[in-house]
Formats: sequence, structure tokens, C-alpha cells
Amino acid sequence: MTARLSLYQKAENELYKMDSSVKTKFYDFCHQFRIDPDHPSLDLKPLKGDGRIFRAKIDRSYRALLARAGVGADGVQQWLIVAVRHRKDIYDQLSVAINRVTGEIEFVDLGVVGQSVLQRAGLQLTPATDDADAPAPEERAVPVEPTTASFVTEQPAVPAEPLLTGCTPEHLRRLGVADALIDIALTVTSEEELDQLIAGAPRLTAEVLTGLGSGMSVDEVEREITEPASAELEPGFENDMAAALTRTAVTTVDDDIRNVLAEGDFRAWKVYLHPTQRKTVERNYSGPARVSGGPGTGKTIVALHRVARLAAALPPGHGKPILLTTYTKNLTADLRSRLTSLIDPALLGRIDIKHIDQLAQSVLHENTAPGSQRSLITDDRALDVLREVLFEHDEHRWDAEFLFDEWEQIVLGQSLATRQDYFKARRAGMGRALSRPERAVVWKLLDQFALRLNGLGRETWAQAAERAARYEMERARKIQIRAERKADIGGGDLTHLDDNSSAMRYLRHRYQHIVVDEAQDLSPAHWKMLRAMAASSPNDLFIASDTHQRIYDRQVTLSTVGVNIRGRSSKLTLSYRTTQEILDQAAKVVRGSTYDDLDDGPDTLEGYHSLLHGPVPDYVACADWTDEITQLAEALKQWRAEITQPTEDGTVRDPSGTMAVCVADGEMAGRVATDLEMKHGITTATLTKDGPQGGGEVHIGTMHRFKGLEYQKLAVIGASDGILPRTTLIEKYATTDPNRYERELKKGRNQLFVATTRARDALRISWHGKPSPFLPL
Repeated sequence: MTARLSLYQKAENELYKMDSSVKTKFYDFCHQFRIDPDHPSLDLKPLKGDGRIFRAKIDRSYRALLARAGVGADGVQQWLIVAVRHRKDIYDQLSVAINRVTGEIEFVDLGVVGQSVLQRAGLQLTPATDDADAPAPEERAVPVEPTTASFVTEQPAVPAEPLLTGCTPEHLRRLGVADALIDIALTVTSEEELDQLIAGAPRLTAEVLTGLGSGMSVDEVEREITEPASAELEPGFENDMAAALTRTAVTTVDDDIRNVLAEGDFRAWKVYLHPTQRKTVERNYSGPARVSGGPGTGKTIVALHRVARLAAALPPGHGKPILLTTYTKNLTADLRSRLTSLIDPALLGRIDIKHIDQLAQSVLHENTAPGSQRSLITDDRALDVLREVLFEHDEHRWDAEFLFDEWEQIVLGQSLATRQDYFKARRAGMGRALSRPERAVVWKLLDQFALRLNGLGRETWAQAAERAARYEMERARKIQIRAERKADIGGGDLTHLDDNSSAMRYLRHRYQHIVVDEAQDLSPAHWKMLRAMAASSPNDLFIASDTHQRIYDRQVTLSTVGVNIRGRSSKLTLSYRTTQEILDQAAKVVRGSTYDDLDDGPDTLEGYHSLLHGPVPDYVACADWTDEITQLAEALKQWRAEITQPTEDGTVRDPSGTMAVCVADGEMAGRVATDLEMKHGITTATLTKDGPQGGGEVHIGTMHRFKGLEYQKLAVIGASDGILPRTTLIEKYATTDPNRYERELKKGRNQLFVATTRARDALRISWHGKPSPFLPL
């Protein structure tokens, strides 16, 4: 091989959208170029405008645009493919540069800028001449004005009021906008023109201009967008393309790229790490660290790349010193799938990937004698047992749901073992105050409840987590005692202090690094268990969370469970998944509620925005259930037609898994699936804890099941008052426990917020009767 090829992110995105015939020729081109870049069939020539960009022939119509990127450590010449274009779409004004803020290679194409903006800036594009080919018949009528200048100056049009008022060229330069686009950006006079400019701009430029266009100040953009993306650059960096290539997100062109491109960009973006996220991934932390951000900002992607980075730094071995965990089973499966595409299979074997309850169960099995394990019971069944206890004690003052909440949040949440512990316990946020005599009665009832479960050989998931945490904390205590004894005798042998147990000599913390996704849903017991599983050391815990997506009633302050993140927190504000139009509507769902940052501080969606744009979400009022299902079916069929639109070569995309319907509960999910299939011929797959069940095109599930998932097009149905929220279930708390009533309303809002932000391109919300008060109508 005489050349090494890499693929610029925008070039990769262009290839995703091309016909399979063009992709096949591109693979052949890459193979030939790597063997001999100077082969006559490639016709490699520099553009007139920017001598650092070369064009090479893929076939009669398409060209690859490449930039030299220096010589690698092995002496091989490096090339970066910055674009794949039809020959008619290549201009001399194309250019590459090294960004002054990020140090990355940037490709600038003025061809995507609106003509009115170019004219206002006094610019005219010059089509690059292609001497190697005569014009194709369909191209001969296209007029081309020859010119020897890269930029032709014209008399600018009468200036209008610029959109980016208050910004100067120096501001844009400081923020990292590409030099070639600074003057043009300052001539933009409308949001439509700005969108055109952003669509083809380098990523940092696009983010900066989006922020400014949405009303952020220069200082806010610098703090939230530019600074996180900045790199420490050596003098002369602007001329070192080889060093810039190492800082640029690229894909190495090899045989595997064929498979990646064939899967389409919907999969690729799910593991793409943006430069503004890279610092968070690669930084060394002195202790636990957290990254937060709204839906689609890349928290999970950051967590996955953090795992890959930690795994790559491991010394040789065969153990599993890294834990990747999250709340549910289906989320764990998704994490495993994504990580597989990021990491070498050998390193994948060094990572333990388990959901949090699976992890707790493994601890319990390890510490429980065979035959004495307790079986798990659902919360609904446990509530029935508690109601039996209340009936037997003839207690009518206490609501079973209130007592169950007290048991989970206070007794289990704080690991209270005695009545005296319960008398002293803080009950902040629980709403209803309890006197000492009332606490005595509550403790007696909960103690009877726990004894009843134990007698049945059953326990709840929360109980299991609390027991596992106690086992793990005891293990950590023994490790600490042994370490202190060893230090006291200068590191000598402790065999005589090991209680004749050889196991003590090999006792270690289970993990060196723990990475937690969807951390806002974990309970205090989960956190205590995790904290005990890794020694307090640099890079021990890495946490990804968003409390706006908390769909379980678990309030945790990390510092109270031994996880101190002060000074090691970062926030992501740019969504890479959902359009701005969807984000605007979703944010209104949770507006007015207060949210914590897992550390006794407030969390907001301030500055949360997207570079993507699409249609405004549809709000559809229906006459009744039949009408709602009928209109839903029509919308799904229209979406299917859009997704399966044949390409030029006749290829039809499989729509399976690209569309989804979200409902309030499991009963409604079954009803929707039946009606769609029986009455409208639309096949479905039901989302379960084990993933989609069934081979249908449209996924259907509850709001809980959509946590962590994404779909190109999503419908929320049954968004009626009385269903969102479930009035019959929570209305009783309005007078008996106002604090809990507000918590239930907030939980409902969070669930709808999660559901609406699962949509990537299109969102549709419908109801019959009175609409939900949560909807931003």
C-alpha cells in the first residue's frame, strides 16, 4: 500500500445517501488509490482555487475530493477524502483549512450557500474544469462561465439588516467560525439563509452560528460551545496537516467501511463522538465524574467512548476490571450492541456489561447458601401483601401506597435496621409529616410487612438491592481493614491475620472503573453498592444522567451515598438526534418544574438546542378511539411510503424499526397492536424488557419502554386528560398528600418528555376527548 485513506465525516454522510452503484465504484476507487494514487485512471489533479484539494475520478460522473494529510509514522502518505460529488457540483472555491480553535481539518463548500447570500457578499462560484472528460450529453446545455480567479467580485446588492446583529468578524474568529465563512455569515439576513449556511458548514462553525442565531450571546456561545471544543495547539499548527488529522473525527477506509456504509447513517450517528464531547471522554478525573444533558446530546455516546478509552488503557490481563451498567435490561442490550461496533473484541471481553438489578442479583447469589435464596416479587404484588397486613391489623389511617413509598424511600433508602434508626431518619421531600407516635405505628406495620414477605420467601427488587449493597459494603470494609493492617506492618504478609481463610488473601474490589448510563433512575441502595464495588481512586466512577428524564420516584443526592462529583461535572447542551422543532415542544412539557443535578444543585434545559431542523410536531384531536386509530394508521402508512421511497437504482429501504407508537400503559399497547393489525393491516412488534418481540414494522410500547431508544418517526397516542396523568390513581393525593401529588404529576411530565424526545425526524401526538394538560397546546 502506497497511500493511507481516511474518510471525513461529511463525506461519509454523503456516501450514505448515494446509490449502491456509486458506493460500489467508490470501494473500487479506494482500493486502487491505496495501491497507487498516481495511477492514470484516477486522474489525480489539484483544484485551481485551493491547491491543497485534489480531485480524482471515481467513474465518468463522480469525483472524490481529497486533501494531503502528511506522512504517517510508518512513512506512508496520508490522504483525507473530504467529499464525494458529481462532477457538476465541484467548484474552485472549495477549500480545506485547520481550525484555529479545535486544530481539526475543516472542509468548506460555498456551493451550499444560498445565491442571494453569495451575491450580497460579492461572490460567484466558478465550476472547476475537468479536462479528462468531455461533457456528458445531459450536461452540454449547462452554461459555464470560464474564469481564472477563484472569487469573482460583483457589485453587492442593497444591504439588508444582518441577522447576527452585534457580532463582528473578530467575534466569529474567536468563536472558531471558519475563515472562509466569516464575512458571509455577517451578511445573512434571515433564518432561512442561516439554515442554508449551517447545512454545509464545518461542525463547529455550524454550532456557533446556530447558537448565535437562536439568541445566545457571544459569551454564552464561547462558554458552552467553543471552549469545550478547544484544543491546546502548538505554534505552526495551521500548517501541520498530519497532526490535524489526528485531531479530526475520520473513518479509516478499509474493507469494513463497506459494511458501515451499507447500514446507513441512522446507525452510524449512534456511536459518533463529536469533538465537543471528546474532552469529557479523554480527561483524567481525580474521582467520580458526571456528564449531564438533555435528550440526544450524546450522554450515552460519551459513556460508551469513555468505556472504550478506559479499556484501551488497561494493562494486559484476562479479568473484567470495567463495569458498564444502566437501569434496565433492554438498555443494557442496546449498550452492548453499540459498544461492539466501537471496540476491539479482545477488549470487549475485559468489560462486564450488566443492568443494575442483574448486578445486585449476582452479589446476592454469591453471598447466599444454595436453596435459601428469596424469589423476587413485583411491586404490585407486594402492595397486595401490605394491604393484607393493614386489613389484619384493622388499620384504616394509613394508605398502602403511602406506606410502601415510606418503606422504599426511607427505610430501604437509608438502610434503617431498627425502630430507633427510623425515629432519627430525615424524611425530606416526603410531604406528610409524621409525629413520633405515628412513626412508631408505621414502623410496626412495615416490620410486619417485611416479616410477611420473608415468611413467603419473597422480596422486592428494592429489598434485593438494599441487601446486595450491605453485602458489598461489608466486603469493602474488610478490604479496607486488610489494607490498613498491611500498611501498619510495612506491606508484609497478613496470612496470620486472615482468620484461616485463604479467600481473604485474594479479596479485591470487583472493579477498577465503573461507567453508569441513565444514572438518574438508580436508587440509593444501587449507588451504595456501586460505590463499594470500586476503590476510591482516579477515574473510578463515570456517570451519565439527565434528571428531566427521571421516570421513577427516586431522589438521590450523590454525596450522601459516598459519591462526590463536585468540580468534576460537565454539561452537554447540543442535541445531535432530535430536531429543534421537536425540542421546543418537548421542553414546554417540563417547563415550570424544578429539577436537581443529583448533587443538591438545580438543573435546567437552558441553552439546550439542536442543529437539526424538520417539521413542527403534529397535534391531532380525534373524535373517539376508532377515529384516533384510523388516523394513526393513515399516518403510519404515509411514513412508510416516505421511508421506502425507491432510490435511483431501485433500492428500497426496510422500514422495520424506524417507526414507533408510544402509549401510556401495557393494556393500551396491546389494544393498539391488535387494532392496527386486524383493522388496518399494519404489522407490529411489542417493546418488552427483552427488546422488541415480534417481527412487525412498527414498534409499540409504553413510555417506560422507550427509555434510551430512538426512532426516525414516532407517534404518541391516547394523550388525553385522565390518561396523562392517570387521574383515578393520583387524584386522591391532591388533598391527603399534596407533596406526593406534585411528585406524581412531575413523574408524568417526565415520562411524556422522554417519549417525545425519542423522535428523530417526525413527531405526532394525538388524543380523543379532552387533551392532556401536559401538552403544550
